[in-house]
Amino acid sequence: MAREESTRTTTPTERQAPAVPPAAPAAARTPGTTAGAAAKHAPRAWATRLVVVGIVLAALNLRPAITSLGALLEEVRDGLGMSGGVAGLLTSVPPLCFAVFGVMAPRLARRFGPAAVVCAGMAAIGAGLLIRPYAGGTAGFLAASALALMGIAVSNVLMPVIVKRWFPDRVGSMTGLYSMALALGTSTAAAATVPLTDALGGDWQPGLAVWAALALAAVLPWLPLVRDRGPAPATPEAVRQDREPAEGEASASGASAPGTSSGTSVSGTPAAARPAPALRITRSRTAWALAVFFGLQATAAYITMGWMAQIFRDAGVSAGTAGLLLAVTMVMGVPLAFVIPRVATRLPHQGPIVLVLGLCGLAGYAGLYFAPSGGSWAWAILLGVSNCAFPLALTMVGMRARTGAGVAQLSAFAQSTGYLISIPGPLLVGVLNQSSGGWGLPIALMSGLMIPQMVVGWLAGRDRTVEEEAAR
Repeated sequence: MAREESTRTTTPTERQAPAVPPAAPAAARTPGTTAGAAAKHAPRAWATRLVVVGIVLAALNLRPAITSLGALLEEVRDGLGMSGGVAGLLTSVPPLCFAVFGVMAPRLARRFGPAAVVCAGMAAIGAGLLIRPYAGGTAGFLAASALALMGIAVSNVLMPVIVKRWFPDRVGSMTGLYSMALALGTSTAAAATVPLTDALGGDWQPGLAVWAALALAAVLPWLPLVRDRGPAPATPEAVRQDREPAEGEASASGASAPGTSSGTSVSGTPAAARPAPALRITRSRTAWALAVFFGLQATAAYITMGWMAQIFRDAGVSAGTAGLLLAVTMVMGVPLAFVIPRVATRLPHQGPIVLVLGLCGLAGYAGLYFAPSGGSWAWAILLGVSNCAFPLALTMVGMRARTGAGVAQLSAFAQSTGYLISIPGPLLVGVLNQSSGGWGLPIALMSGLMIPQMVVGWLAGRDRTVEEEAAR
């Protein structure tokens, strides 16, 4: 945490972020600034509030497309005539889309601005969720799902970037708020989808389509920010004060103000115009450890979201109760997703948190294997605690890089690589369930994957940055 605080005082990217009211005095120091120009910073307070609302609404929409389907997977399979293998493929589509489309997010953000990309992402989610129940056939359902998941993918990658850029001094608390809203949206969709379906006549199609309304509402706070290509530019005085420009900072300036060249500051000063060496993220062991950790926790999360309700239903639990159990698993992330990032930013090593979460996962899987219905509520809670590895991974993305450009690059690398790693997991669970006729082998697979997750999570939690490792 001490390192993070010292970084804030020396990193030019973070001085560009309009986190708080001090933006106005910064503008006043700009040579040639008039009273009218200074007044332009007044809307920045409103913009910051809009960003907070936008982050919360966007986070609420990043999982209902998945957990609403998990709650009605049996009905969707029957309605579309899916086999277990095809259903497994369906549960593997989210990480596949996140890997393929997530890598595009930094480039899109540089060209159009992060706010515009997230706004388009929310619109894509809404359109995909509205179309997929009525697309007709498995292929149409998968294509519409991919459209929604494309919007989720780019928003997933850009959320840590937006938090780092707009709230550089509150990375832990804002990541916690974002993760808490994400967990709330996840659990609400899991718990409410079956009752909503019943209230809408018992047909699974409107029960899935209703979640498009939440996504379309999330478009609204981002619309006024679409033209904002980034936070307030650094003043010439701020640029001159920085005597130790960080590696990759020129590209960070380009990300803050798409439309300028990667080696040119908005201020036009020679110091900012010198391009910095590109960050070779693949040279960092920490980046690889974080990517594998992200991939293994995503594997566990998507297996849980896609299959856990069905595991309980096959154990004799009713559909409504199974949806509630999945919601309990997801809702555990609401308080913990706010607490864990704040605790993580105060620790020099996040490995102990990784171990605690991993042990909870092993205990939950053991209970799911030996007594799936008898202790179902306890297993749901334990697996919910274990799934909080996701906000921890997001927090470590912000902590393992010194600059805004580094965070963007690490976020894209860790999430895209991680989601690629997670693709086979949900598909393999479906195949193992169909071939073995039970859930013993799939649960054994989930338990086995938790061990390497704990190992690489410990390595990713060490106190170092990817810039330092890549420069060696």
